[in-house]
Amino acid sequence: MIKAIMHGCNGKMGQTIAGLIAEDEEIELVAGVDAFSKEGNTFPVFLSMEECNIGADVVIDFSAAAAVDGLIGFCAEKKLPCVLCTTGLSEEQLQKVTEASKKTAILKSANMSLGINMLLKLLKEAAGVLVPAGFDIEIVEKHHNQKLDAPSGTALALADSINEEFDDRYEYVYDRSVKREKRGKKELGISAVRGGSIVGEHDVIFAGADEVITFSHSAYSKAVFAKGAIQAAKFLAGKPAGMYDMSDVIG
Repeated sequence: MIKAIMHGCNGKMGQTIAGLIAEDEEIELVAGVDAFSKEGNTFPVFLSMEECNIGADVVIDFSAAAAVDGLIGFCAEKKLPCVLCTTGLSEEQLQKVTEASKKTAILKSANMSLGINMLLKLLKEAAGVLVPAGFDIEIVEKHHNQKLDAPSGTALALADSINEEFDDRYEYVYDRSVKREKRGKKELGISAVRGGSIVGEHDVIFAGADEVITFSHSAYSKAVFAKGAIQAAKFLAGKPAGMYDMSDVIG
């Protein structure tokens, strides 16, 4: 049985992950860490990683960027593997993550969904066939009206997975209203829609002469990200030091 610590256990994602782990026979939550108190947890909760005196095989983090420095430092010192799901990290923090990965296993991904990460893999193969045949590529992402950033990190990750296959020759275009001219051959359009309570939808459109192929992914709840984080934790426990991502989990 894999023993896990949930860092950010009292947040929405932390609670979702805790609920799913409670029903999983391969992993158990032995402790939680959160600066904010909450009643009803079935596991001991500490205010910081330094206060946590319970041994574990892996940490799952869904917290806030401000809490990541202490977490990464602790995991590096204790050589404790960490699934790092918190986004919005600064360049300085990302450098600390890279340094910590020299001492322990760290898995970081732009999106924890298994479906999105399988899509990233499929897009590389599709682009390799369709781009030489003259297909244009457009990405449309949709999220709820409370999301602050646009385009989404996932949309950019999808674009990057394609662009890497072609030596980064594509230029990302986010707004076609600023100029009046035909679409360039080396453009990759990315459009953002914000409205209602959409959890997350991403369409990658390959448009050719007389045919269109669309790869779509829809998330209907945040549980898809929680499930991916748990799979990542199972994968990471016991792994040697290094930087990993979800592509390693899906193989």
